[in-house]
Amino acid sequence: MTLVLNRMLRHEVILGVLLVAALIVLAGQSEHFWTADNLLNQGRLMAEVGLIALPMTFVIVTGGIDLSVGSIFGLSAILLGVFWQNMGLPLPVAMVAAILVGGIAGLGNGFIITRFKVPPLIATLATLALYRGLAEGISQARSVRGYPDWFFGLGQGEVLGVPSQLWIMIVCFVIAAFILGLTTFGRTTYAIGSNEVAARFSGLKVDRAKLLIYGASGLIAGLAAVIFVSRVSTTRSDMGTGLELDVITAVVLGGTSIFGGRGTVIGTGLGLILMQALKNGLALSGVKGDGTIVVIGAVLIAAILIGNLLSRDGD
Repeated sequence: MTLVLNRMLRHEVILGVLLVAALIVLAGQSEHFWTADNLLNQGRLMAEVGLIALPMTFVIVTGGIDLSVGSIFGLSAILLGVFWQNMGLPLPVAMVAAILVGGIAGLGNGFIITRFKVPPLIATLATLALYRGLAEGISQARSVRGYPDWFFGLGQGEVLGVPSQLWIMIVCFVIAAFILGLTTFGRTTYAIGSNEVAARFSGLKVDRAKLLIYGASGLIAGLAAVIFVSRVSTTRSDMGTGLELDVITAVVLGGTSIFGGRGTVIGTGLGLILMQALKNGLALSGVKGDGTIVVIGAVLIAAILIGNLLSRDGD
């Protein structure tokens, strides 16, 4: 067990060194990079992606993928406005209902994958289109505004000088790291990704674990949607478009193997911070959006190559 843990953490150590080097270089490009306001603002901006990246880590560790999280995000966002403004539900109830819809959508993914044995890539690609279509159909291209001031505390407020959503993300990170690294459910997750057939023969409840993981993925996407609506003060059906790419990039950059069986929440956190630091630092340096995408892509490729080399060396 110690040998396996050491092999898994080697990527995280290298990524940590890479992150420190990137922070030093980016700080030298702009005097605004290390200011408290900028750092806290970046924490606020990456909170939604960070939250969704947590269950995505579990999903990818099992050898699966969830391409529908961006669409679930958009569906939950528009339903928050519909439940509150059109159906007259109290806003707290509408918030809970929107999050639960995300969870139900995630369970739908898990049901299709486990009950009908549809590959996760195909299943979630289909529901990506389904959930986005539902969001657009329900919204009819209309946005919802006029939320009460107290609601904005979730996405725009601060607690002890730190953005509210950053506290939520930190708490969720601790819980996810504990579950994946120190519980029976976490070991089951790794076992499924390493060899699903062997996991079934070992008596592990593979289908139940997958249902819970995909359900959590949808539930957290719903939570992130509510936080995002609070931050931007409006609701639109196109929210979350392309979000799944940022989430998967952060997870894979953090060392989680796309083939399953390997990955840590710590690595996902490092990957998320590195990706956000590159976006912010390059923007402050005057690099255009296309250049930032190229740099992030190059770093991702390098991280994957390093991970493969480490895996071969370990084998």
